[in-house]
Amino acid sequence: MSALLILLVAIVLLGLGYVFYGGWLAKQWGVDPNRETPAHTSYDGKDFVPANPAVLMGHHFSSIAGAGPINGPILASVFGWVPVFLWCVLGGIFFGAMHDFGALFASIRHNGGSIGEVIKDSMGIKAQRLFIIFALAVLILVIASFTAVVAGTFVSVDTSAANYAANGSTAMTSILFIVIAAIFGFFVYRKNAKIGPATVIGILGIAAIVFLGQFIGLHFNRTFWVLFIAVYVTVASLLPVWILLQPRDYLSSFLLYGMMALAFIAIIGGSFTGAAVVEIPAVNNAKVSTLFPTLFITVACGACSGFHSLISSGTSSKQINNEKDAQVIGYGSMIIESVLGVISLIAVGVVFSRSTYGGGADFTAPPAAFAGGIATMFASFAGEKSYAVIYNLFTLAVSVFALTSLDSATRLCRYLFAELLTPEGKTREDLTGAAKFFSTPIVSTLIMVVIGCGMGFLGLSQIWGVFGAANQLLAGIAMLAVCTWLGKVGKNNKMFYFPMCFMLVATITSLVMTIIKEIKAIGAGGAAWGDWYVAIWSTALVVLAAILAVTAVKTLSAQAKAKKA
Repeated sequence: MSALLILLVAIVLLGLGYVFYGGWLAKQWGVDPNRETPAHTSYDGKDFVPANPAVLMGHHFSSIAGAGPINGPILASVFGWVPVFLWCVLGGIFFGAMHDFGALFASIRHNGGSIGEVIKDSMGIKAQRLFIIFALAVLILVIASFTAVVAGTFVSVDTSAANYAANGSTAMTSILFIVIAAIFGFFVYRKNAKIGPATVIGILGIAAIVFLGQFIGLHFNRTFWVLFIAVYVTVASLLPVWILLQPRDYLSSFLLYGMMALAFIAIIGGSFTGAAVVEIPAVNNAKVSTLFPTLFITVACGACSGFHSLISSGTSSKQINNEKDAQVIGYGSMIIESVLGVISLIAVGVVFSRSTYGGGADFTAPPAAFAGGIATMFASFAGEKSYAVIYNLFTLAVSVFALTSLDSATRLCRYLFAELLTPEGKTREDLTGAAKFFSTPIVSTLIMVVIGCGMGFLGLSQIWGVFGAANQLLAGIAMLAVCTWLGKVGKNNKMFYFPMCFMLVATITSLVMTIIKEIKAIGAGGAAWGDWYVAIWSTALVVLAAILAVTAVKTLSAQAKAKKA
């Protein structure tokens, strides 16, 4: 199948979804450009800071993208390209983008509060507490999953390994990227440098460090890199957003845009050379797993992701300058991410016969298949020497985006931890004793980092299996939250009914299947501790989700009766 045709159809459909469905949602919910946002009403110079829309778009897009839209569609490619394509496009328009937009808008109307605050408003404080516990569990999985991804792209201790030079180059460039971001933030926010010239200089700096990284690499083992990641995300999450979070994510977005542009060029050029052909069967009839619910869990961020609701209501809502920007930042970012999901599908499709997912062994991990597919198409018309440069650049991009998600996820843990321990009607400053100690930013951050990064030593396949289901389950719960709140304030909420029910059924089914599988393994006596971890974690998530779902159904039923009366 022509890769170019697949990409063009996806871009047209997703673009139409943004213009017509996204615009309709903004009107239904009452987005008001004249209403002050929390960034202004609660400005504190640290977390609540008005951001230039382009900068905030960069932060939001980089944070939600992570490694999800690359790993998910590639892992799901075993089902065939048609199911993955349809879920990325239709799921992106009617599930993921609506979910992200709704979470951002609801948080803006709750003074930048989390989805937990939205739930408290419509479902009560007990439901809020349960949601925060659930969200923290998901964030631990996010930290664990992306720690494993980043460490995997940095590790380079075997000089004979094919990825030795590429991984060392990626590590070096990623660290230099952090330095450039901090310099950018200092000059823009403290020296009032104009955003345009500063952006140009920042992009030139990125190009320079990418070039430098081709010749100088950092070579350490996995343990070192996991510890480095733990220290980095701890520091990054505690700094004011203007020092590192905003500038890093803003500059990261240009790397992502550039990567997508290069991918588009590779697909066009490869179409003329015959390299841009998707080898994946339209529908794979091999019994790898059941299409439902596995496909909808595995694709994850390429179509819908609960983690996005935490970003929308955790950092982005505190920085948005005007409500009119909510559609492009909330809905638009997810649309672009779905395009990235389709590009990932195309990339693995090009090298499918040589990838783990097609039975080969050349590309054994999703980032490698992603970089290898784009580099293969690019080299088909630009020459073999371009392969290494493109491969290294795309490997770097995966690690950079995973690091941005780690930054944001760790900061979100701090917000939610404090929210969980703070009684209603009080602030963190009012706390005493153990509650005050554990809600202290440094303490709460360290707790989550130690647990999350510690789990990052597990195999990615084990973590990703639980993360995918937990992440999608969180999306269903976030939709419940926004739906019940819209119903309370008298806005149209019917667009949420089918998506939230579908996500809840699919994810709970997946988790129950996982629990049954792990119980059988444990009963047979051949289970490792990882099987116990998966079984316990999955069971806890199902119980929490079931309680929240029942509470939401009661709330919606009461709202319907009140409206009828």
